[in-house]
Parts: sequence; C-alpha cells; structure tokens
Amino acid sequence: MQTTDTNLETTLPLRLWTVEEYHRLAEFGILTPDEKVELIAGQIIRKMSPQKTPHAVTVTRVRRLLDNLLQDEALVITQLPVTLNDFSEPEPDIAVVIPDELRYLANHPTPADIHLLIEIADTTLKTDTGIKAKEYAKSGIKDYWVLDLKNRQLLVFRQPTETDYQNKQTLPENSSISPLQFPQINLQIQQMLPPAI
Repeated sequence: MQTTDTNLETTLPLRLWTVEEYHRLAEFGILTPDEKVELIAGQIIRKMSPQKTPHAVTVTRVRRLLDNLLQDEALVITQLPVTLNDFSEPEPDIAVVIPDELRYLANHPTPADIHLLIEIADTTLKTDTGIKAKEYAKSGIKDYWVLDLKNRQLLVFRQPTETDYQNKQTLPENSSISPLQFPQINLQIQQMLPPAI
C-alpha cells in the first residue's frame, strides 16, 4: 500500500523584483498609478483598499500633530515611497524624515534620512507587524510604530537587527511616547487616535 505524506510542502523559488525593475513596470504602464501596490522584500504587494475613513482621519491627525510639534526640525510625509534597499520601497502612512523636500528630488528618502516610520493599522495589522516590521528592522529603521485602531493602542518597535526588532512594546491609549530622535517632544497616544465611535 502506497502512502503519501500530505505534510510535505514544495517551496518554489520566487523571482524577486528590484526597486529599479519596479519603477520600470510603472514607466511602461504595467503598473498604473491607480493600482495600490508596494514593493516589500522583492514582492509586489497589493495594498488594502479602499481606505476607510477612520484610517484617513488618523493619518491626517498624526501628520498635523507631528507637524505642530516638530515644525522645521523634520519633514512629515504621508503615504509616499521610501526606498529601504534594492528590494523594498514601501509607502508608510507617516514618515518623519530629514527636512527639505528638495533633498528628495533625485531619490526617495532612504534609511539614513528616516527618523520615524508609522503605519496606521485597521485591516493591515498582520502585515504591518509581520513582513513590514521585519523589512524595516533589516533596513536599520530605529523607530517604527504601528497605531492599532481596533485595539486603540500603539505598538513600538525599536533596536533593529538583521531579522527583526529586539525591543517591542505595546502602549495603551492613555500612554505617551517620545520619538527616539526627538526626546524633547511628547505625544499622547489618545491624541493620535480618532475618537471612539
């Protein structure tokens, strides 16, 4: 009697895309501007859409809050690409980068330009705390936050390694936090969240 092992998995090698190839796909019209995609770890990943209103409101609230607190000390950009390495160009909800938008005429911000990345998670918590967190850590992003709308908390990732973050904290909405690069400012997590409905 012949038996088959249903637990055996065949792993097929993936063909990973580079940032340069990803840009060419857009230039040739293979990827169109209305397609919501990101390049993460060499894979073109479709972003969740449409964006729900609490997510959109939160992006705006956090950007305004950071703009007011940081003023000219940093540039706060929303949902624009950052180039992490040759295989990853995500579009985080919030990126706090070295100021002067003209600095980025030739290329998107890179890890050396980035002070803080924030993702707003309503339907994307698994991706934001999984593959994205690992890619951000591998690229040396020292301060990465995920604002979890459903559980009304902030997940803080610090001390990056080649594979993940060594320091992971979960802060409830009644907490406050300071970005690593800007210890003089204090953000109330409740101020970043939309009002509970």
